Amino acid sequence: MFRCVPRPFPTGLAAALLTVPAVFTVAGATGPATPVRLPSAVALSTATELPTARPAPQCPAAPPPARPVAAAPWPQQRYAPERLSPLATGSGVIVAVVDSGVDRAHPQLAGRVLTGTDLLDPGGDGTRDCVGHGTGVASVIAAAPRGGVAFRGLAPHARILPIRVSEQQVVDGRGTGRTVGPGDFARAIRWAADNGADVVNLSVVLYADHPAVRSAVAYALARDVVVVAAAGNLHADGDPRPFPAAYPGVLGVGAVGADGVRAAFSPVGSYVDVVAPGTDVLIAAPRQGHHRAEGTSYAAPFVAATAALLRQYRPELTAEEVAGQIVATADPAPGAGYGAGVLNPYRAVTETVGGSTARPRTPAALADNRPDPALLAQQDRRAAGWERAFLLAAIGGLVVAGVVMAAVVVPRGARRRWHPADPD
Repeated sequence: MFRCVPRPFPTGLAAALLTVPAVFTVAGATGPATPVRLPSAVALSTATELPTARPAPQCPAAPPPARPVAAAPWPQQRYAPERLSPLATGSGVIVAVVDSGVDRAHPQLAGRVLTGTDLLDPGGDGTRDCVGHGTGVASVIAAAPRGGVAFRGLAPHARILPIRVSEQQVVDGRGTGRTVGPGDFARAIRWAADNGADVVNLSVVLYADHPAVRSAVAYALARDVVVVAAAGNLHADGDPRPFPAAYPGVLGVGAVGADGVRAAFSPVGSYVDVVAPGTDVLIAAPRQGHHRAEGTSYAAPFVAATAALLRQYRPELTAEEVAGQIVATADPAPGAGYGAGVLNPYRAVTETVGGSTARPRTPAALADNRPDPALLAQQDRRAAGWERAFLLAAIGGLVVAGVVMAAVVVPRGARRRWHPADPD
């Protein structure tokens, strides 16, 4: 499968809503999966001015159609949200999704998406999604259970507050389409805090520290809002420092696969607090059906959904305490790039963590010089390759030796009519 990875823009002010693969796997309830080419991501540009207020235009092209997927995706099998439902479903909790908009018409999001705002097209309510990224993120949080479809959100009774900031698409590191700039991205965070958000999901990365964004994050935290941010997909590019994930108080989220190993694109750095599923993640597609996608964009909403569960189940906890609970109950994993470990929503909701809720960026119990399973797995694959090559070479040598021996023995045996040879 071809996968595009957003790269920093030449200006040095890189901003990308993180990776939706250039090829989605659209799997129906029956029959083989069909690859459909879609944009790699949406992004924020360096522009700081919004267009003049005008009616929101229609999307330039309708998103490709998608069919419902009946099989349960691996994150759902791992987290078993039905175990959490008797305890918490996110009821009464508002999660702001600052992204490309959220399509409230999707059957699994109907009735769960509030009227938000649109900073890209003033006058809009945030419910138009031309690229599908925000809809997918929201579905990981709050998609409703539906007959014949195993996929559901981790906090299906949470309400989504959509804040639209971009419709830019990034393919092969090149961005096209309109975006807001850092100043208006900061406005989006403040708007979420001022309009009832209990949790803010930012599947957004800026690869530069902007005072307005830093101030907006501090503003939200001061108003007892849990702020969750994707940590980026640029491990192959040297792990540039991602914001808002790197700001104090923000839960920075990396990605792991079904094997629990850090995804190859997931960054390594002290800004990763926890990791969550970020490969082969099933998400709702605009209008209907589902896609599969990857990126820390889709790991972050698992953490945001867990925060929503905690805010319902333990309403006495502050935002800082909720974040501390999520980090403290993660399943430990060795090596850098995992933070405290792999998100465990059930433990986060059910366990009581004693002592201080303050969380170190790099847990002392898991030093960064511990072996990284992702690296070990790569080394194991290489070693297995050498072992297979050696085995094939050995087998080949035995075959050659057998042929040579047959060439000598068979004629001699034929001459002696296969009687034992007389001693010399």
